[in-house]
Amino acid sequence: MPPKKRGKNESSAKAPASTQSAPQQRPDWPAFQPLLAESDLSLQEVLPNQIVTVPNFWTATLCRTFVSFLSALPLTTTPGKPKRGDALRVNDRFQIDDPAFAERLWSATALKNLVLGAIEGGDLGLTDAQRRELWGGEVIGLNPNIRIYRYSKGQFFDQHYDDFNNVNIPGSPPIHARTTWTLLLYLTSPATGCLGGETVFYPEPSKKKSKEAPPGPFVVDLEVGLALLHRHGADCMLHEGREVLEGEKWVIRSDLCVKR
Repeated sequence: MPPKKRGKNESSAKAPASTQSAPQQRPDWPAFQPLLAESDLSLQEVLPNQIVTVPNFWTATLCRTFVSFLSALPLTTTPGKPKRGDALRVNDRFQIDDPAFAERLWSATALKNLVLGAIEGGDLGLTDAQRRELWGGEVIGLNPNIRIYRYSKGQFFDQHYDDFNNVNIPGSPPIHARTTWTLLLYLTSPATGCLGGETVFYPEPSKKKSKEAPPGPFVVDLEVGLALLHRHGADCMLHEGREVLEGEKWVIRSDLCVKR
């Protein structure tokens, strides 16, 4: 296995010099329509305490609408040579602080009620204390720092960890928060012509001596409209975004935030 590297946390990355002279104009994002009814959605714990998914979080129609919209944004290609200690990544991206969009993605979809256990049969059957332990505290929303990723043929994100970040959620007064889980929303998949690009996690081998073989990689395949949540920070699993072999992989990225 290649050396473990910690990828840069995009929420703390500086904007390119060309965008620092003036605030970025926030996109006029499309409406979140159509969406499935909350009662048709549920959290799926695919790897205990590490990976949770929401299949069909967005409909295929909504994903197509967003891919068309995002294609017109001013995407920037990441540098081909990373800084020392950073994982190699090659993709095109757009990043902006947009608290209104983050709040919409949190409250105008089923995500808030699923995470907070407000949908009957939709959460993981946790008590309030278990829910706080899973998410790392009292979840209050999403990181306002929104990142859009496009991986074209030949692009990838090498093995890395996602770090946590301290953020402020706008309000009166602002809420001091920290991120605990990465949120990835996949807009494309093999059904749309995107081959490859799977997210692969590498569980740590047991520290105890055992005759059992070490755990193998855990692969999350791309599905249109799938929301993937995985723990980050000190408990983050080593993971990578495999090379895209055909088509384009589009992802919307944010993070779950808890009160500091």
